Amino acid sequence: MDSATSELSAGPPAFTPLTDSADTGLKIVIVGGFGVGKTTLVRSVSEIRPLNTEEVMTQAGLGIDETAGPTAKSTTTVAFDFGRISLNERLVLYLFGAPGQERFWFLWDRLFTGTLGAVVLVDTRRMSDSWYAIDRLENHGTPFVVAVNRFENDPALFSLREIRQALSLAPHVPLVDCDARVRASGKYVLLSLVNHLRDLTLAREAAP
Repeated sequence: MDSATSELSAGPPAFTPLTDSADTGLKIVIVGGFGVGKTTLVRSVSEIRPLNTEEVMTQAGLGIDETAGPTAKSTTTVAFDFGRISLNERLVLYLFGAPGQERFWFLWDRLFTGTLGAVVLVDTRRMSDSWYAIDRLENHGTPFVVAVNRFENDPALFSLREIRQALSLAPHVPLVDCDARVRASGKYVLLSLVNHLRDLTLAREAAP
């Protein structure tokens, strides 16, 4: 994991083909509420052109899809987003952004299958939207980190300590700030997850 971490910290070229030496793919799922920035995060860090399944919300979604409030979105992910970033010549992270709308949550169980770890994106303007994601990951036993996507029009500016308390996060769960639009910030989130997974692995190996 140490060499993988150093490789991830260096910015990839504009286009990176998957090398013949790559033999291990690590699946990472990005979850969170509607409009929290999952699609944006995948787009910002992916070294390939990401696959997106965003569709324009229609009249059929009225009363179901959230079209007002702080998100003010006109599109929604209906399946998943997909991107890729290489850790080194052999290890590759495959990124899956889960849909945030409640009516698509049934897809989450399938996305969690084979997942190495997860990122929970949080919007402090709608903190309660994150509880379901955290609960599902804990029930699946999937390691995760929590990343607070700071929005410019958020007047509250809660501290990480306040957010940890509000989400009832265990002390060992990493909690970091991020800007999903910025590649370096998104890479830092992934680094936090990789380091967390490494620490968990070392702890298990050291256990009697």
